[in-house]
Amino acid sequence: MQRRDFFKKAAVVAGATALGAYTAEAGTTKQPIDDQKLAEVAFPEKRPLIMYSDRPPLLETPRGIFTSTLTPNDLFFVRWHMPDIPTFIDLATHTIHVNGLVNKELHLTINDLKTKFEQVEITAVLQCGGNSRSAFVPVAGGIQWGSGAMGCAVWKGVRLRDVLEAAGLQKDAEWIGFNGKETAAYYETPNFIRELHLDELDDKIILAYEMNGEDLPYLNGYPLRLVIPGYYSDSWVKMLSNITVTKEYEKLFFMDMAYRVPDNECECETPEKEFPRTKPITKMNVKSVIGYPTKESVVNHGSHVVVRGVAFDGGHGIKEVLVSLDGGKKWNQATLDAGEAGNYAFRTFRYSFKPTMFGELTIMTKAINNAAEVQPFAKDIKWNHGGYKYNGIDEVTVKVI
Repeated sequence: MQRRDFFKKAAVVAGATALGAYTAEAGTTKQPIDDQKLAEVAFPEKRPLIMYSDRPPLLETPRGIFTSTLTPNDLFFVRWHMPDIPTFIDLATHTIHVNGLVNKELHLTINDLKTKFEQVEITAVLQCGGNSRSAFVPVAGGIQWGSGAMGCAVWKGVRLRDVLEAAGLQKDAEWIGFNGKETAAYYETPNFIRELHLDELDDKIILAYEMNGEDLPYLNGYPLRLVIPGYYSDSWVKMLSNITVTKEYEKLFFMDMAYRVPDNECECETPEKEFPRTKPITKMNVKSVIGYPTKESVVNHGSHVVVRGVAFDGGHGIKEVLVSLDGGKKWNQATLDAGEAGNYAFRTFRYSFKPTMFGELTIMTKAINNAAEVQPFAKDIKWNHGGYKYNGIDEVTVKVI
């Protein structure tokens, strides 16, 4: 797959507030980003997505897409950390190196993975740890994502466990490090490397080369990415090129400084003072997002309106989704799909009603998972400096005419 001019082909297709002006505004706004107007840009292999940056590419899926279990590849969000991403990868020669505390170093091509290992699939949500960050009050640091830094896909590849067994782990092996092809523009910037402890390894963790029945899109990690169902996307290393097994935990910037929350029961702190101990974000919490209607929707008084959206968590599975039309005083049960995609996937919901009043109407949804964890009200969300793991009850306000 030759894409030498890949990043030169992006085109703005819908004008809006300039990114620089918007970024400045985000420092003071309390309005969620997906309720504001940003430029939508069409990158290669993608339909127009909400753009925060073109280098590295930061693209958000519009809210209206979240009404089905699977997110189309060309509408799937994009999140890179480093500005230098290879514009040419030769599939025939791209090699994944497995080294460190192994009995036999492996140098595997994508074809090796497809022909020498059992092929497996899993349907799972990929979500940035900063998804919905713009809803934090006061504003937390980082990209001010709306609700669309997430998606769900069928991932196909091979089990990480099978690859490690082929290499043979030495008795002192404790940690597995993963590195991809993205690099920093400045030589002193640390590489993006993630580590897993062997205790975290299970058969659901795969090395994926397909997404929804197609090769991984270039911007979503072509030709291979790590898939860890239930975990936030910072651990899902893209353009995977190296797997290193070690005895000791390697101190790394993106493990030790970034993508961390306070290590206390509420995972919270105050804007004035950071909590001294932190821990990495791993498992996703319970969340629902309304896909229809959106804030642009105008509905007729007395018409039949069907609220649709998705709910998910870190793997317990969704038990129910509730809908409120009166500010959270009364909650009604939505209808869930059969859940055939599994506990790591989006679970779609729908709820029908007829508007009985004119003017603005706010629709609220909250999800409850099988562990009895409940999506909280926004006012009850505990704050952290990184703006991670926001999962407040979702709201959309529409006009009834």
